[in-house]
Amino acid sequence: MDGLMQNVPLTVDRVIDHAAAWHGGREVVSRDADGRVTRTTYAAVHADAKRVSNALAAEGIKPGDRVATMAWNGARHLAAWYGASCMGAVLHTLNPRLFMEQIVYIANHAGDRLLLADPAIADLVGQLLPQVPSIEKVVFLCDRASMPATAYPAVAFDDWIAPYPADHAWGQFGENTACGLCYTSGTTGNPKGVLYSHRSNYIHALMTLQRDALALSARDTVLLVVPMYHANAWGVVFSAPIVGAKLVLPGQRMDGESIYNLIEQEGVTYSSAVPTVWQMLLQYVQENGKRFSTLQRVTIGGSACPESIVRTFRDDYGVDVIQGWGMTETSPLGTVSVPNAAVAAMDDDAQLAHKLKQGRLLFGLDMKLVDDAGNRLPHDGKTPGRLLIKGPTIASGYFGGDGGDVLDGEGFFDTGDVATIDAQGYMQITDRAKDVVKSGGEWISSIEIENIAMGHPALANAAVVGVAHPKWDERPILICQLKPGASANADELRGFLTGKIATWWMPDDVLFVDEIPLGPTGKIDKRAIRAGLTGYKLPFEASR
Repeated sequence: MDGLMQNVPLTVDRVIDHAAAWHGGREVVSRDADGRVTRTTYAAVHADAKRVSNALAAEGIKPGDRVATMAWNGARHLAAWYGASCMGAVLHTLNPRLFMEQIVYIANHAGDRLLLADPAIADLVGQLLPQVPSIEKVVFLCDRASMPATAYPAVAFDDWIAPYPADHAWGQFGENTACGLCYTSGTTGNPKGVLYSHRSNYIHALMTLQRDALALSARDTVLLVVPMYHANAWGVVFSAPIVGAKLVLPGQRMDGESIYNLIEQEGVTYSSAVPTVWQMLLQYVQENGKRFSTLQRVTIGGSACPESIVRTFRDDYGVDVIQGWGMTETSPLGTVSVPNAAVAAMDDDAQLAHKLKQGRLLFGLDMKLVDDAGNRLPHDGKTPGRLLIKGPTIASGYFGGDGGDVLDGEGFFDTGDVATIDAQGYMQITDRAKDVVKSGGEWISSIEIENIAMGHPALANAAVVGVAHPKWDERPILICQLKPGASANADELRGFLTGKIATWWMPDDVLFVDEIPLGPTGKIDKRAIRAGLTGYKLPFEASR
């Protein structure tokens, strides 16, 4: 017997329809490349999104066609996002910070038909177009006055949508229809496309709104620092409109001063970003004697959060740090490190130890640890294993069939992470499977050493990689980037680590560099670090 409830497809057009109808006057604030702040509302974004759908239809875009954006966070980008996906097209977010050959590969693989781009990257678009013949039109996300001079045809977003009415029949397709396309960063092999459905995005938004997740509300002002081109912007492009939170979109200015000024000017209560952004913000605030007047909590994801960031936010500024974990293939949020009843009853230091873990599973998902043979491992907080996950917001395969069958016999997806899970259900990433240092048959967590090293006051950034060793297979070395004007030496760093890590984990060498390379999403690029170590010899070998 079926229930007698209305069968309403879970499609994302309902998200922006709801925002326009019930939170229509709530502000959406954008900062342009020139620093100008502009203001609109959810109702106006909704109207522009309808015009985008009509403009796309006039260009011959049909359901299932890929419409690409390559831009930073702004209201026009948001309107394009909903305008494409709500008409049944697939919104494909391209990352402008990737290498050109990667962007070319991704755009060709996706078969993008139309590109909506930030005017600041007009030169990059000019290099891209001859190499991606499927792109039929370029629209710059700006008004006519801000149009860049180009040698190729292009139109301003405002002029492109102006002739069309703010009315278009959205939906009318199943909830499993493709909604968005985002490619993995391609750290090994070619990037692979993750194809989100309307249903998965809708469910993910509801999951992240739980009190034990991001807990956004109509009372929040949300600064969305995480780029819209990165893994659904952690779902905030859906969750903020659902609850009617004021949304602040910072454009491409990610330096500490610019982020701080937006937080204070707009009364931001919540924000989300990768650790490198928060490091820049805290450095600016500390150096200039600033305080936060409205900021209550921040989510940190993308890579493990150093303890120093959590302590500084909490102890010096009264800001709660919520660590999250996920990946492009998980929509992206999978776990959030918020206290359960047992952890909440602990003292501050014990709670901090749990905050530094990647957290507890969101409702609707399941995860397990396995060894290399696929056997399940215990959740004892000590035994590391490969982390696998499944649920309605987890990829079942890649666009175009790349990678083949990616699920195990129980329907779990292998994340490529090595982790532990404790008795409280807290998951902690100990490393990426490809980054773990395997020394003498045992695993050394590069992430744990990095996070401890980052507590040294002289360090701006730190990375640990394994290098070949004739006896132990691999040994860790520590790469350090100093803060401006700071000084430290190898012995000082080793002394700082002593007693905080196992003796046999101690890095065999400490190297200082001007800058640790970061990938296009702000994570440490260990592939680039390894490439820079070509010909490197450990100290005992170099002295031979």
